[in-house]
Amino acid sequence: MIQGSIVALVTPMNNDGSVDEDSLKKLVEFHIAQGTDALVAVGTTGESATLTTDEHCQVIQSIVNYAGGKIPVIAGTGANSTAEAIMLTEKAQKLGVDGCLLVTPYYNKPTQQGLFLHYKAIAEAVDIPIILYNVPGRTACDMLPETIGRLAKIANIIGVKEATGDLKRIIQIRELCGDEFAIYSGDDSSSCEFCLAGGNGTITVTGNVAPCLVHKMIMAAIDGNREAALAIDAKLTGLHKQLFIQSNPIPVKWAMTRMNMMGRGIRLPLTPLTDDCFETVEKAMRQAEII
Repeated sequence: MIQGSIVALVTPMNNDGSVDEDSLKKLVEFHIAQGTDALVAVGTTGESATLTTDEHCQVIQSIVNYAGGKIPVIAGTGANSTAEAIMLTEKAQKLGVDGCLLVTPYYNKPTQQGLFLHYKAIAEAVDIPIILYNVPGRTACDMLPETIGRLAKIANIIGVKEATGDLKRIIQIRELCGDEFAIYSGDDSSSCEFCLAGGNGTITVTGNVAPCLVHKMIMAAIDGNREAALAIDAKLTGLHKQLFIQSNPIPVKWAMTRMNMMGRGIRLPLTPLTDDCFETVEKAMRQAEII
């Protein structure tokens, strides 16, 4: 089981929207040096929605290559078509990832039985570890703890990213799934309390900008060191909030540019962070002592 800070990595882009491989390599090396526990390639923060299938797979392959076995790589392979999700997950497995993260099908609003059968079909098609991803704020689909409990009985479904921000769900999911099932926060603002309450880590946006601090905070929380965890989290409060001042990953990509880690490239329909938000995001970065 991977524990700690799992960073949902941004996909750096050139001004024309093409993937910036040099900056991508730089980012992977940065996270290895900063103590990040694992990387998610091409999740929501990695702009999976606007990459072609070929680009999606190429970014995964590049991150696996740049990681060189020094840090686990989890590929985002979710889709609202079960057949497409299977195809992406099979490709990711061949590319050498350590696991796959699959968001609930968005837009088409499946039933709980539909969700169960969707994930069951994917799990049966591969033998790679699978992490479920529940983020109803984006998908208009809420996977209930009871459904997660059913899916946890499938051998290679090993965890869930729970992004509702409802801390009560940790207790429900733990009771239904047992101690060997990984439960990750998908909500930066509550990730500290989430791990203090028994979560195994966070899949984080904030960790792009403050990887060392997020790693230390999460590990302190997992170890039950409440005072230390909350003290670090207090420095991160501004980032947790302001990195979502506009749609993710708009603010975090601006912050990474401000840190000279990459250029400002982003793909439509997303647009660069507007000038009126610069000072707000920069203030949060200064609070975290990043700049």
